[in-house]
Amino acid sequence: MTDPTRTRDLKLIHIAAKQMAWDENTYRAILERITGNASAADLNAKQRSAVIDEFVRLGWKIKQRKGHRKLGTLPEDRQRLVWKIGAYLADAGRAWAYADGIARRVCKVESVRFCTPEQLHKIVAALEYDQQRRQRKANKTPPEVA
Repeated sequence: MTDPTRTRDLKLIHIAAKQMAWDENTYRAILERITGNASAADLNAKQRSAVIDEFVRLGWKIKQRKGHRKLGTLPEDRQRLVWKIGAYLADAGRAWAYADGIARRVCKVESVRFCTPEQLHKIVAALEYDQQRRQRKANKTPPEVA
């Protein structure tokens, strides 16, 4: 099993090297200067952290990915419902604004973020109904002409 922290750190190191537009020799020289290793795969957690800190010192900024909604930490009962809402939205190709609109109309709440578990169940039910409606519409064939 892989360590998710190690994977994340290695991704950050490689992204930083690419964004800083370093060639392979420069990248490996910096790794070797900081850790004594020329390969990021050979680094332990402390060394990976030191490399990332050095990249930040050299001017690299960690950027958040755009277009992704941060859910933060939600209680488990709400988290599962929010994931389910996200799955229905992805299936329909809709944005989170669609679920926020349902929250405004059905629950009288400004956003899904502020819904109680009971209100989230109502939104899930509305999205399930929407999915069934879309499936019926997709399966409908034009009437045959005799």
